[in-house]
Amino acid sequence: MTVILFLDKHFILKNNNVIINTMKRTLWYKDAVIYQIYPRSFCDSNGDGLGDINGIISKLDYLKELGVNCIWLSPIYDSPQEDNGYDIANYKDIYKPFGTLEDTKRMFDEIHKRGMRVLMDLVANHTSSEHEWFKSAISSKDSPYRDYYIIKKGRKGGKKPPTNWTGFFSESAWERIGDTDEYYLHLFAKGQPDLNWENPKVRQEIKNILKYWLDMGVDGFRCDVINLISKRQEFKNARPSLAITGKHNFINGPRLHEYLHELYVDVLSKYDSMTVGETVLDELEDVLALTIPEREELDTTFNFECLDIDALFGVKYFKNKFRLNRWKKVMYKWQSGLYNKSWSTLVIENHDQRRSVGRFNTDEGEYRIVSAKSLANMYFLMQGTPFIYQGQELAMANPHFESVDECEDVEIKNIYRLLNKYKFLKLLVPNKRALEYCRDNARTPMLWDDSENAGFTTGTPWLAPNKDKRYNAKQALEDKNSLFYHYQSLIKIKGRYPVIRDGEYVPLMMKNKNIFAYKRVTNKEELVVISSFTKKELNRKELKEFKDYQLLLSNYQDIKEFTLLRPYESRVLYKKK
Repeated sequence: MTVILFLDKHFILKNNNVIINTMKRTLWYKDAVIYQIYPRSFCDSNGDGLGDINGIISKLDYLKELGVNCIWLSPIYDSPQEDNGYDIANYKDIYKPFGTLEDTKRMFDEIHKRGMRVLMDLVANHTSSEHEWFKSAISSKDSPYRDYYIIKKGRKGGKKPPTNWTGFFSESAWERIGDTDEYYLHLFAKGQPDLNWENPKVRQEIKNILKYWLDMGVDGFRCDVINLISKRQEFKNARPSLAITGKHNFINGPRLHEYLHELYVDVLSKYDSMTVGETVLDELEDVLALTIPEREELDTTFNFECLDIDALFGVKYFKNKFRLNRWKKVMYKWQSGLYNKSWSTLVIENHDQRRSVGRFNTDEGEYRIVSAKSLANMYFLMQGTPFIYQGQELAMANPHFESVDECEDVEIKNIYRLLNKYKFLKLLVPNKRALEYCRDNARTPMLWDDSENAGFTTGTPWLAPNKDKRYNAKQALEDKNSLFYHYQSLIKIKGRYPVIRDGEYVPLMMKNKNIFAYKRVTNKEELVVISSFTKKELNRKELKEFKDYQLLLSNYQDIKEFTLLRPYESRVLYKKK
């Protein structure tokens, strides 16, 4: 007897106790616009000062009105919160101040009822040191979980770490286990021990976690620092570096592709899911190797080179002057390099980056909204899946911290310890720059209104809201010329014109230092995006070429003169062939 059951979103065929998931993977993510929520800073429903799941549910209609069709949630798992949830103590439970599993299931249902999908964060390079696996692993050398982590004997009788590697938070990548001669590897905070993916039991645990959430209704995963899961097994000292010593030993390790393919074949291929990888310090060729569909690994990754354009050696705290021409070349490299081979993501903000207002040659003053619209047009209409980070649609800016005491992030605390220990580093990273670039700039509470706590909480917020609350959700919804409605228009345009999904990227005016312009072209359509990134008025005769194109969107009410671009003026033009 054959019985067909409907379980959550997946058809299951049950015959002689054999269960087969018949769900076919689609390319829905190519038509997605994804909104990132940082849960602790989004909306607090119970007045404890932390955002929570019920707070997210209460704002789903706001996101539906914006027009996004997928939500990415930064971690909501059970965690001691040393790194705001990226240190997971239990992958199958929820951080209690955020809510319960029942709240989470209800949130998934409410998201799906509105025609949206949901991504969770997969944090699989490391766990929390409070995870039961790790507590067992360090309790005894005979623990069945001992080999779940990377534990090595120290040098010189245990007085020195096994290697001189440093992690991403500017400290040694090793921590001694009590008064023993052994150390565990942690590429991030001490409370984030790295998992040992060489152990097949660890890989099976991760597969079980994926299945658990996919069966609950999750539509995919943002895969945290996923290109670090494979380490070179020699564990040798490396040449000291101002950035990350030993990185070639743990970035894009020798078995990375094998591990990702295994996850895809054993789990992800059986669901209509997507994966987007956070692949740190990757070049174009690395991304292609991870995302070409035939390889069956990741669907796409984030383009961090475009976000690191004003960083030196890929280190955001080391200043590198922003130049629009260099940014154009980077964008063209990725757009042309991935075209017809893989798929891209489009990102200008996230929880690890400072705000885009006042960055990338945009203006935080008189032209704040106009320049934010120009930037939005520029990045949103390239080929790829656009991401919007919470508050980006409101033109939220950096809070302009005056002291590290105003911050909570583990990374900036470590940076300050390093600056105080090695005074010469302050020549490279003055205190003001460290504060300007710290991750908490993007983590201040969402500005729902202009009240004292910005409508985020009735209690004391975990991190103080921006002092400047003029650009908030209430104001944006009341102003038809707000950035919110501009993003709403961009989302509608993206869904209406196939050239935005499928067209080739053709750069224009590449030598111009103030204008970012490009075409998207198919044999049926042509879309042109022209964005000025200066307060100056610009008169460009070459704009006459597009005079007979239809104007789809602009950040000004009209076109004063076709060859004239006013401060930060941006146009989206269209022509059917």
